Amino acid sequence: MAAVQVAGSLPSGQPREAPREAIPERGNAFRRLSARLCALRPDDSSSARTEIHLLFDQLISENYSEGSGVAPEDVSALLVQACRLVPLNQNHLVSKVSQLIHHLLNRLQVIVDEQHLDFLLAYTISAIHQCSSWTHMEILQALAALVYCNGSKCQKYLPELLGKTGLLMKLSDLAQSDPEVRRAAVHCMANLCLSMPGQPYLEEPYQNICFQAFLTILQSPKSSDMDDITFCMLLQNALKGIQSLLNGGRMKLTQTDELGALLAVLKKFMFHGLPGLNIEMPTVLYPTPLPQYDGRTPIKPQQSESSASRPTLNKKKKSKVKPKKIQQGEEEEKESSGEIEAASVTGTGRVNLHEGNTWSPSSLGVQSLPLDGSGAAGKDGVSSPFSSSSWKRVSSSESDYSDAEGGMQSKMRSYQAKVRQGALVCFLSTIKSIEKKVLYGYWSAFIPDTPELGSPQSVSLMTLTLKDPSPKTRACALQVLSAILEGSKQFLSVAEDTSDHRRAFTPFSVMIASSIRELHRCLLLALVAESSSQTLTQIIKCLANLVSNAPYNRLKLSLLTKVWNQIKPYIRHKDVNVRVSSLTLLGAIVSTHAPLPEVQLLLQQPCSSGLGNSNSATPHLSPPDWWKKAPAGPSLEETSVSSPKGSSEPCWLIRLCISIVVLPKEDSCSGSDAGSAAGSAYEPSPMRLEALQVLALLARGYFSMTQAYLMELGEVICKCMGEADPSIQLHGAKLLEELGIGLIQQYKPDSTVAPDQRVPVFLDVIFVADTANAILMSLEDKSLNVRAKAAWSLGNLTDTLIVNMETPDPSFQEEFSGLLLLKMLRSAIEASKDKDKVKSNAVRALGNLLHFLQPSHIEKPTFAEIIEESIQALISTVLTEAAMKVRWNACYAMGNVFKNPALPLGTAPWTSQAYSALTSVVTSCKNFKVRIRSAAALSVPGKREQYGSVEQYARIWNALVTALQKSEDTIDFLEFKYCASLRTQICEALIHLLSLASASDLPCIKEILELNGNMVQSYIVQFLKSGAEGDDTGAPHSPQETDQMVRMALKHMGSIQAPAGDTARRTIMGFLEEILAICFESSGSQGALPGLRNQ
Repeated sequence: MAAVQVAGSLPSGQPREAPREAIPERGNAFRRLSARLCALRPDDSSSARTEIHLLFDQLISENYSEGSGVAPEDVSALLVQACRLVPLNQNHLVSKVSQLIHHLLNRLQVIVDEQHLDFLLAYTISAIHQCSSWTHMEILQALAALVYCNGSKCQKYLPELLGKTGLLMKLSDLAQSDPEVRRAAVHCMANLCLSMPGQPYLEEPYQNICFQAFLTILQSPKSSDMDDITFCMLLQNALKGIQSLLNGGRMKLTQTDELGALLAVLKKFMFHGLPGLNIEMPTVLYPTPLPQYDGRTPIKPQQSESSASRPTLNKKKKSKVKPKKIQQGEEEEKESSGEIEAASVTGTGRVNLHEGNTWSPSSLGVQSLPLDGSGAAGKDGVSSPFSSSSWKRVSSSESDYSDAEGGMQSKMRSYQAKVRQGALVCFLSTIKSIEKKVLYGYWSAFIPDTPELGSPQSVSLMTLTLKDPSPKTRACALQVLSAILEGSKQFLSVAEDTSDHRRAFTPFSVMIASSIRELHRCLLLALVAESSSQTLTQIIKCLANLVSNAPYNRLKLSLLTKVWNQIKPYIRHKDVNVRVSSLTLLGAIVSTHAPLPEVQLLLQQPCSSGLGNSNSATPHLSPPDWWKKAPAGPSLEETSVSSPKGSSEPCWLIRLCISIVVLPKEDSCSGSDAGSAAGSAYEPSPMRLEALQVLALLARGYFSMTQAYLMELGEVICKCMGEADPSIQLHGAKLLEELGIGLIQQYKPDSTVAPDQRVPVFLDVIFVADTANAILMSLEDKSLNVRAKAAWSLGNLTDTLIVNMETPDPSFQEEFSGLLLLKMLRSAIEASKDKDKVKSNAVRALGNLLHFLQPSHIEKPTFAEIIEESIQALISTVLTEAAMKVRWNACYAMGNVFKNPALPLGTAPWTSQAYSALTSVVTSCKNFKVRIRSAAALSVPGKREQYGSVEQYARIWNALVTALQKSEDTIDFLEFKYCASLRTQICEALIHLLSLASASDLPCIKEILELNGNMVQSYIVQFLKSGAEGDDTGAPHSPQETDQMVRMALKHMGSIQAPAGDTARRTIMGFLEEILAICFESSGSQGALPGLRNQ
């Protein structure tokens, strides 16, 4: 009998081969071997087993890669056939087929489809139960590859895998005797927790089971039978599992002990294997503003492995490290102690740099799913945690370190570095999954503080930035620090060190100020020591985040000057990403608390001050006729830039930014400039966009200096408007707008323009229409940043429509195209469903457009549906759990809608929904500024019928009284400063409602006043005595104006014809009269209320 039975034909489900010339040779080899395997039938003879072994070996030995023409469904079908040929009593064949599953899925980057997953999971789980223990390692590797991004499709098997006595729970337990099997089981659990965007997540009970398992692994010490590399891989898998759980967005760390335990292990493993450090952490970190326990084992710097054999820094040498010149494509990451010098923390808390001029730039790129068999990423390992926009693709391998120190030691350091990176990326995911106010309770555990004299500096994220030998790890630490600093303006606003504090205790404000100073010192030290372009970019971005959030108006001078002077040479760096981030940092400096006298002086420095002669890819500014250089493209007006009148030196930053936008590159860019268009004579687009952004910020904050360049900036704007890139056009328009605002404010110094309403007035309908069409086109751009700026421009443009409504000439409204209005409304509705950056301005535009609609528009049937959709979009946004700026703008927009008397407010079906949304916000929103805006919107309607039915009116009145009662209920101390403004706005709304009430409304008002009259009265009296405080709803009212509001309400009450025997009107009038009487008595006024008491 033949050793292998051959089927007469291939399975009917096998796809037909594509033309041979279109399939790569490797794809043909796979198909040839697959056809042979599919032709086999189960046979228990030795010759059949030999044939299967050989086929498996051939399939494993093929050199596969992505794009080899192998379809994922073909791979899945082959694996099912392979498993059918291997009975579970053949341990060697089970081991071999497990290797095949693991190898093919990883090398070809295949996620098994649901059709084949069920069979393969059942097979591997049965194999673990039935096969010898020596096969478990390979079977678990196969299982990990199968469940990768398939956790939600494994529901049927989750009890068997993750239940109390589940397979993976037993194999990952501390009692598991085989450390490799334990690591592989944890790897399976981590892959189960991973999900692709848009796919369902692992069910919550199993999420908690996995989280506790991973946390237990991280808290447990290394067992004696586990080698260091296996332990590192175990830690990586546990960290990757927690990261996947947090990234899913479903798991929230709400318990203090749970979060504190996680942060404790993350801080511990952030420093895992770092030379010269050995820290012990408590089991749980608790939130506290004070520095926490730091259990480092004292290690003298000279005993550190990374510094023991190196000479100390020569005091005559500069500490600045000059980057090594390396040709494109030759950048290799040198992370061994012989290649990269580490900083060591001395007893004084200062960080000393050893001779580190051998640092070489790093290729910190994306470590995507691997194409080779290293198994360092994807299903078979832990990938490098951070993505990068670099155009280079860096394959994953174990060559991160030089082999100069030989074998195991270099390999060990590579694995330890990956643990540190894994802990940092897990920390980043943790930051994104908790509220910032919770995170800042742990500020001192991760952010450095200026050490006391003679005491060591506490370990922090800056320790890694300054000391870690791996550029990847340094970049990871900087990204985490940036995430912590982002949005920290309110927290850091308490910092203050402008005066010397000589007290028995250190105030919290001084501690935060000290921390800010130390962050500046350490980041600037890292800046001059770093040579990796990618890590250097992260340092500068981190500095920009710090500058954007630090309260320099409350800090001692010189911090910004130090940053300014040290960043200037990097504007000419050979790497475009470094140059872009340097401009971003300069933009942050000129926008923070502008105008600052310190920055004004920096802008007036000589243009050559601090600009080094590094490899430049930006135009030099030294020639006096720099502006006359003709760029490739439309010629510019022959104009030269002279120094502004009254100053001895032109503003070098303005000149630099103009040259970046309009002048061609002087020398060729390095490979890192590949972001620019092929053959483009100009700087890459990100550089030009950032330069335009800096110019706009200068125009906003330092217009007195910018106005000397109006002619040149006008030419820049014209050039931008004539380019094909919509991003360049939008940034040019933004610059034009800021210049227009500056001119308007210069000639009208008394006018106050809110930040979201800064827009010059357009009077030409055709120009407005052309502008609107250009903006609507950009709203459909693929780039989120472009869409965000387009929405911002649409909001400003619609502000212009509202301004033009106030002009006496009605021709603007009459001539404006109804079709364009429909188009703008539809685009704004779609934009309101976008990300928060787009949504916040989209809803502002919707409110303006609905306010602008004329009766001639509203009467048309084509507008009825779009008006309904627009208002529903606003209602949805008011109620959504979006960013508070979005909800604020939505409430503002709703108030704008109410201002249009042509809309059927009060009778339309959406009336009750709109009022319900606003009353919900005014009573329950945790952000008081949003509550203020919703109360303001509720007081907009000027007629009683616009509030709808008696029941609707009663609900609004009751909600405002409830909101007044809860006006101090907040757990966020930052909201307390808005309490008075909130009460002011609610009191205004209540008085406004009283001044419109009908006879039918009086009983419900009386009923509420009988329950809460004393509380309401006390707040209204306080409102009358103090006058309306300034808030975000408009100019404050004088005491005379607030008094007049109450008098008008009282007069209206007196004019209501109430039924005989009705006491409600008398009760309400008495309530108002008593309020006025209290105010008169407190101010010493005499006299009654003539004409009112007797009505």
